[in-house]
Amino acid sequence: MRGAPGRRFYARPGMRSFDVGFAVLRVLIGCWLLWRMPRPPGGGPRPPVTVVVPARDEARVIGRALASVTPQLGPDDELVVVDDDSSDGTGAVAADAGATVVVPPPRPDGWTGKTWACAAGAAAAPNPVLAFLDADAQLEPGGLDRLVTTQTARGGMVSTYPYHDVPRPHEKLSAFFNTISLMGTDAFTPVGDRRRANGAFGPVIVVDRADYDALDGHRSVAGEVLDDVKLAQRWAAGGRPVHLYGGRGTSRFRMYPFGLRDLVDGWTKNFAAGAGAARPATVVLISLWISLLVQSLWWPVRAALGHGDAPAAAGLYLVVALQVWWMVRRIGSFGPVTALLFPLPFVVFLAVFARSLVLTALGRPVAWKGRMVATGGRGRGGTPSDPP
Repeated sequence: MRGAPGRRFYARPGMRSFDVGFAVLRVLIGCWLLWRMPRPPGGGPRPPVTVVVPARDEARVIGRALASVTPQLGPDDELVVVDDDSSDGTGAVAADAGATVVVPPPRPDGWTGKTWACAAGAAAAPNPVLAFLDADAQLEPGGLDRLVTTQTARGGMVSTYPYHDVPRPHEKLSAFFNTISLMGTDAFTPVGDRRRANGAFGPVIVVDRADYDALDGHRSVAGEVLDDVKLAQRWAAGGRPVHLYGGRGTSRFRMYPFGLRDLVDGWTKNFAAGAGAARPATVVLISLWISLLVQSLWWPVRAALGHGDAPAAAGLYLVVALQVWWMVRRIGSFGPVTALLFPLPFVVFLAVFARSLVLTALGRPVAWKGRMVATGGRGRGGTPSDPP
């Protein structure tokens, strides 16, 4: 019922109590989904490891990745860079950095570029542990030992979500993509490892070579754009545990330093499929938390139009901003301003997620590193000249 002209409308006390209680519930849901951010414990001796870096047109960034790895290599360790048909001298940069450069044979139908490159790197790596590292990721000092000793002690797959360096304004727009990606794995709730993780993080994956061969490695996920998620599910189905960690102190990366278009296309190519890979109950919880964000934007608008309680709207906005800050400061170098102005990265998240859903529904790919990449989770193995 609308109040008289010139008067604000306030909900009945019972309705106001429900709104407050529902908001508190959703704040607690957000806390549950991202309660903990453990780091690989490490410790003890480790076996030799081969670090495999798949790279396509990464000459501008791969030097930093390799420079972070080479000081940590032992006498029996190896560093292998797979030059995936680069056109910018990536292989030469890698060779100058002391890496063994592998040029794979032509990619067969049914494989994505990354899975084929990873398989080629693994084939050239005889060591008992394999560490797959993206070309835009870096290992912190001591990170390699920590990752390998954790895998040796705990078995299965070890994967970290690298700490996200976001120095430029457009990079901070990844805040909610990072946050919701972590929520969707079910690995960072209070129950932790007592519930099987749903996926892994492609930038840093460490596995036992014997497990990799027994489970058919990247061949088992040859056509998957979400190879990290599917690889982890393959490990779990094979009875191997999957251990996920936060990357701070172990690994870090810059995902999209070269502009907003890269950020939009990069998140578009797999975010809808990634959301579809989450457990239904987790999707419901994430959706409820997202509805809290929407409400925290809508209430101030209503209050400004004279149809809501301004102090309540301001309080809700502040609570959500504080929770966002609590989350993103553990994920990357997102400053408090990112949290205070969270509506901007949130609106970008909604727009890109909607774009990903539409392209997935239409079966339309996006261009990525000179190839057309499917948005629905399965790669087409296409080239730039292939029709969409």
